[in-house]
Amino acid sequence: MFSNYFKIAWRNLFKNKVHSLINMTGLALGMAAATLLLLNIQHGLSIDQFHEKKANLYLAYNKAFINGSIACYDATAAPLAAALKNYPEVKNVARLAGANMLFRYADKKIAANGNFTDPAFLSMFSFPLISGNVQTALAGPNDIVLTQQLATKLFGSEDPINKVITTPTGNTFTVTGVLRDLPANTQFNFECLMSWTLFHSPSSWKNQDVVTYAELVPGANIDAVNGKIANIISNNNPGEQALSTHSISLYPLTKVWLEGRFENGKPAGGNIDNLKMLGGLAAIILLIACINFMNLSTARSEKRAKEVGIRKVIGAERRSLILQFIGESVLMALLAGMIALIVVTLVLPSFDTLISTKLTMPWLSPLFWFAALAFILLTGLLAGSYPAFYLSSFKPIKVLKGILQNGNALVKPRKVLVVVQFVFSIFLINFTVIYQKQVRYELNREVGYTRDDLVFHTLTPDLRQHYAAVKNELLGAGVASSVSESNTTVTRDQGQESGLKWAAMDPKANPGFVLMMENGGFVQTSGLSLIAGRDIDIDKYPGDTLACVINETSARILGFKNPIGSIINDEAERWKIVGVVKDFLVDQPDQGMPPVLIKGAVSAGVINIRINKNRPFDQNVRQIEAILKRYNPSFITNLQFADKDYAFKFQQARNTALLINTFTFIAIFVSCMGLFGLAIYTTENRTREIGIRKVLGSSVGGIVALLTIDFVKLVLVSILIASPMAWLFMNNFLLHYSYRTTVDGWVLLISGIAALFLALVTIGFQVTRAALQNPVKNLRAA
Repeated sequence: MFSNYFKIAWRNLFKNKVHSLINMTGLALGMAAATLLLLNIQHGLSIDQFHEKKANLYLAYNKAFINGSIACYDATAAPLAAALKNYPEVKNVARLAGANMLFRYADKKIAANGNFTDPAFLSMFSFPLISGNVQTALAGPNDIVLTQQLATKLFGSEDPINKVITTPTGNTFTVTGVLRDLPANTQFNFECLMSWTLFHSPSSWKNQDVVTYAELVPGANIDAVNGKIANIISNNNPGEQALSTHSISLYPLTKVWLEGRFENGKPAGGNIDNLKMLGGLAAIILLIACINFMNLSTARSEKRAKEVGIRKVIGAERRSLILQFIGESVLMALLAGMIALIVVTLVLPSFDTLISTKLTMPWLSPLFWFAALAFILLTGLLAGSYPAFYLSSFKPIKVLKGILQNGNALVKPRKVLVVVQFVFSIFLINFTVIYQKQVRYELNREVGYTRDDLVFHTLTPDLRQHYAAVKNELLGAGVASSVSESNTTVTRDQGQESGLKWAAMDPKANPGFVLMMENGGFVQTSGLSLIAGRDIDIDKYPGDTLACVINETSARILGFKNPIGSIINDEAERWKIVGVVKDFLVDQPDQGMPPVLIKGAVSAGVINIRINKNRPFDQNVRQIEAILKRYNPSFITNLQFADKDYAFKFQQARNTALLINTFTFIAIFVSCMGLFGLAIYTTENRTREIGIRKVLGSSVGGIVALLTIDFVKLVLVSILIASPMAWLFMNNFLLHYSYRTTVDGWVLLISGIAALFLALVTIGFQVTRAALQNPVKNLRAA
């Protein structure tokens, strides 16, 4: 019996080539798009889920009452680790502090991204060693563990164990272990691990500049533990008013990437929101492809009605007919699934580039093939269920007499499905337009500083030692119009400060300020706009080591009518405001202008260079690099550009926009394929009518209008349903952005017009072709 079902399904597949091609192509595209999105979702859900001890691993979060709400961040003080070990529920603790390293071996000089950490890190996390011992690899102060890739860069095919590498600052490290390269599905990003004892971290609880992980004993109650450690900072710092509002809580490692966004101290989503959005997009595309199959199958019901009638007359049960039609659907889904896997394999490298992640197809995994088969069967059942029950319901007597049951039932479900299909398509068009509008809105916002012609470089020990000479030569050669030192660049937020006091402040207020430090010339070099007072200049005013510059937002928060000369107290230090600059963007482009505090400081970590725009840019850059290299012989010179650094903030938003655009196009294309298939069958079924109307004098335009009006009505109904849905969704979606655009009426109008235009273009060729045919041939064929 089943072999007979298969033969009939196979014959029908090739008997109706156009129908099969449209159906299979639509299903294949839908399944391929859904597969790519599901692979991305699976990758996201797997982030740091591979650690054997994941159920007991936690990240320490610092909580503080800042700006009227509870702020949560993962920067903690170094002494927290030792304090946590005093609790019996805490089995192990490991701190991490990032460091950009430069290693030398023989004649090689290799830059690497490293972390100082405690020895327990290797036993807590599942980053397996290829060589070395987990328990002793970081026991000594000069021990270092390299990833396999970094070891190959440094030593080639030599055995790295016990090899000695050096840094330009005079440190020496002995390689005690080689790690397998980090997998793609982890948040950790390091090429080497070094002993914490070599990290010069302040022992003060006020310096919150490290990340702390804790491993709890199996079975420990996390709520009870968090209750115990909540006041660990104030308990270890009695009398410290600045730290009295801070508390500590442990958050599961398995949730850090997925649900790492907090609002007023409570988890409020995170990357899981993006995965949900992609999951919804995958479901919509697959549903549209299945609707295509349903529509085209029911549209062909007249051609298969007699087959159903004859089979029922000779004794076929409805159940067998349902199995037959679902079998045909599953067969087509199976073929479409094979095509989809080929498509996914071909486009996966490009998709990896788009999402900046390395995805792989687990061809050797039995679970993958089981999931793929289940996915194909589910798609086949979903796509074929309605046609199977619909076609099998025909009454044989009426069918054989040429009378199909309930003519309205033949039409209404198909119209509803077309409307549903285009509601989703129009919704996606609206969402795509508004997301692009939001990205452009962020991109074109006023940032408050001049990005063009601004470059910067890390102040290595060599450059710090010769800073005065470097500055004088850059200015003297005419390649720079201004040079300054700072702890960070104007484009980056390297840390915040709270707990400040000032006259007439609200005692309940505890605002957080983005903290920057400089010793002179930072305002001019960065292109900030000074609106009151002056910039810091320690060379001219030695007392400026206790001077500060604020921005407009800070001035509003502080409430000073005339900020210049006012004092901000930071415990025992009294900072005098000497200047006010216009607001400038430090954080992400979708956020508001933060309050900024620029303090005077003798030492800094970055050299900022404003390029002389009166000379050729490329020539200036080459000369600047040559000067820096001359004074920086022990380190790698890597000049960075402020405009590129700012543009990098948009990289994720642009990738997401491109992802949405791509899959929205696929969804619309699949919808249009279904509409095209329906147009083919509509014109075929009305061939005689078209011929008669032409004989009676109807124009081509009139016939085209007649054949398109039904489709236009369906699209217009879809627009009326989708527009308010899209309006509500997009307004709620934009609430995630502090700096956001608006949902204008023209967005809905353009989306509706675009959908109508696409529908008309899709059916226009087929309808016009039918209207232009010779009526005599139409009547003979009919």
